[in-house]
Amino acid sequence: MVRFILVGACGKMGRVIADIVSKREDCEIIAGVDKFPKDCSFPVYESISEITDKADAVIDFSHPSALDDLLNYSAKTGTSLVLATTGYDDEQKKKIKDASKVSPIFFTYNMSMGINLLANLAQKAVEILGDGFDIEIVEKHHNQKIDAPSGTALMLADAICEVTPNPMKYEYDRHSKREKRTKNEIGLHAVRGGTIVGEHEIIFAGRDEIITLSHSARSKEVFAVGAVNAALYMAGKEPGLYDMKELID
Repeated sequence: MVRFILVGACGKMGRVIADIVSKREDCEIIAGVDKFPKDCSFPVYESISEITDKADAVIDFSHPSALDDLLNYSAKTGTSLVLATTGYDDEQKKKIKDASKVSPIFFTYNMSMGINLLANLAQKAVEILGDGFDIEIVEKHHNQKIDAPSGTALMLADAICEVTPNPMKYEYDRHSKREKRTKNEIGLHAVRGGTIVGEHEIIFAGRDEIITLSHSARSKEVFAVGAVNAALYMAGKEPGLYDMKELID
């Protein structure tokens, strides 16, 4: 039985994960962390430092501000971290990379298997199409999402840049300038409205033809299932930085 600590236990994603784990026989949640504790089937603490029971992995669906406490906890206890929170800045991403030298950390911008397959397909498209197609990424999320563009959109753009023949730059704000599109840019566009769970579209626009790759999440459960599977995978792992490629491969 794999034992988890769930950070952000009382939030929307935390409740979904708790429901999924409760129906499985290979794992259990032994404790939760939330700044606003509520009644759960497991004890919930305001700080992860208050937890004394040993866990095999920590699943984090909370807020970027919790990162330092999580990294300190992992370094102190040797517990694997699954970081499913979005909105980390560049300094925090560096902290994650540095911490992975002493702690086992699973970090991805999106826990959906489908999204990570989409990134692989986009790379394949670039390898076949070359530089003859302009690339645009459109992401859509609910009206409560704070960061834009989404971490997933940036992940997709980064994946594309790994295989493009020429260096690319990201364009977020075309309305502020009056000039034609350059070849070495990827446009990123954010839509916010209603209860959209998450939609991502990669457009390859060439001469007289358009190729579109897309993914649509219909519920938060796809991300929760991915996070639980990642935590099961990370139990007992050696220090290092892991991502969804390990699960797909």
